Order: sequence, then structure tokens, then C-alpha cells
Amino acid sequence: MDNTTWVVNHTGRSDFDLVGLFSQYKYPALLCVIVFVVFLMALSGHIILILVIYCDAHLHNPMYFFITQLSFMDVMYISVTVPKMLMDQVLGVNKISAPECGMQMFLYLTLGGSEVFLLAAMAYDRYVAICHPLLYPILMNHRVCLLLVSSSWFLGSLDGFTLTPVTMTFPFCRSREIHHFFCEVPAVMKLSCSDTSLYETLMYLCCVLMLLIPVTVISSSYSFILFTIHRMNSAEGQKKAFATCSSHMTVVILFYGASVYTYMLPTSYHTPEKDMIVSFLYTILTPVLNPLIYSLRNKDVTRALKRMLNVGTLRKILGRKCLY
Repeated sequence: MDNTTWVVNHTGRSDFDLVGLFSQYKYPALLCVIVFVVFLMALSGHIILILVIYCDAHLHNPMYFFITQLSFMDVMYISVTVPKMLMDQVLGVNKISAPECGMQMFLYLTLGGSEVFLLAAMAYDRYVAICHPLLYPILMNHRVCLLLVSSSWFLGSLDGFTLTPVTMTFPFCRSREIHHFFCEVPAVMKLSCSDTSLYETLMYLCCVLMLLIPVTVISSSYSFILFTIHRMNSAEGQKKAFATCSSHMTVVILFYGASVYTYMLPTSYHTPEKDMIVSFLYTILTPVLNPLIYSLRNKDVTRALKRMLNVGTLRKILGRKCLY
């Protein structure tokens, strides 16, 4: 490889081409509209959920504090990839510069890693609330909640700071086409002309550690929760506890399942088409499902939403009467 090629590969003056999701389908314009609608649904769903929790004093407790943080992460997570993808389709451009690619990679790794640990913190919160209700105000006070959320963000950022610089410093002397709709690490690594087997092994071990600790916390928490629910005498208490936990477990299975496929399965199981479908699941579909899961299956949130809507309607009626 001559000096000019080396300089282009390492200084980021050469753009990457994102093959994208739309090129795989017969009607890209229709898919673009669907993705745009899903994006708007995700944004509006999370913003409404955050506002409901913020405005209703009954929801000012640790569980809803964590749900607010999850919504904030999901809004950022979907905003990292979807607007760029939609704009490229509308403008007919599919290029992304190396710095933009690196920034996108860092943000989605940081947000994804943070969400992994936040889901573990939410499982621990449910364990304390259900198994040790009398100690809940002490064990899950405001300081502990802030510490858990800060730790989630910090550990997630370590993922971004570790994987992004190493991935982007590999020489890319093959095709500049990334067979994906954003700069995901495995898709970018396929363009490298150097031996990446050692790095892929280290990335695998890193992901195992990042997933193993939260999975251990989540599985342990829910094992104790199920045992406690089984021993409850109150049928209403059992129903409420199970509804809360099942909502959380649905989110965990969706997010962790996609992460395991992307970063832990051997490359022989991967194809560009499968990778894009799985990435679509956890970068676009999961963020739009989360507010639905936490609102429709949660009576406290639905009641708070009705109260907020009733207050808004009442103010409009009073406002009209005042005008007359």
C-alpha cells in the first residue's frame, strides 16, 4: 500500500458509502415513510412519557426516575441513526465522512452500553421494592439512584471510548461501502485490510463482560422477585408486581437479544441483510416499543396521563368561559 493510500485511510479524508436499509427493498420511498412515522412515534411517545412522569407527583419515585432516564437514552439513541438515514434517502446521498462515522459509532456504543447497565439498575430497583419494601426508601434513596444512573452512563462511555478509536484507526483499503444504515462496529471492521481477529476476540470478551454483569444482576433480581411473588397472599399485589416486572423483562429480552446476536455470535451466522434487520430491531423498533410497554401495561402511568389530559381540558374550558 503506497503512502498516499495510507494517508487517506488514516486521516479520514475519504468518505464511507452507507449502502443502507432502503436499497434492500423494492419500494424504498414507502419504507422511508414508514421509518419516518416510527421515528415520530418514538419521539412523541418518549416525550409524553417524560412529561407525564415530571408533571405527576405520584410518579416521583425511583422506578419512574429510571424510566425517565431510559426514555432520554432512547430518544438520543434513535436520533443518532434515523435522521441521517432519512436525510440521505431524501437527498439521494449515502456518504458519511470518517469523523462523522466515528462520532456516530461512539454515540451509539455509549448509549447502548449505558442502557445495558441502566436495565440492570432497574431490575435491582424492582428487587428492593418487591422483596424489601420496608427498606426501599433507605436502600433506593435519591443519592443511590443518582449513583446508579451516573455509573450506567460512565460504564457505557467506557465502551464507546474503548471500541471507537481502535476501530477507526484500522487501515481501510478495501471497498468503502458499509453494508449497513449506520456505522456499526462489525460492519466497519469488514472493510479493514489488516488482520482483525485479535481485536474481534477482545471485542467479544469485552461484550461478554459488559453483558455478563448486568445479566447476572437481572437474573438474580428476578429469581428473588418470582419467589417473593409466589409467596404473596394478596392476589392484587401479585398481579401488580407481575405486570411491572413483565414489562421490564420484555424490554430486557428485546435489547439484550439483539446485542448478543450482533456482538457475540460468530461471523458465520451473520449476513448484511440479517445484521440490518437485527439493528433495525434494537435501534428503531425497541425505542418505539418502550414507551408503549411502560405506559399501556402500567396503570399508574395511564391514570397520570388521564389526569394530565383532564387538567388540560379543564383549563381550556375555563379559558373559553373567561373569554366570554
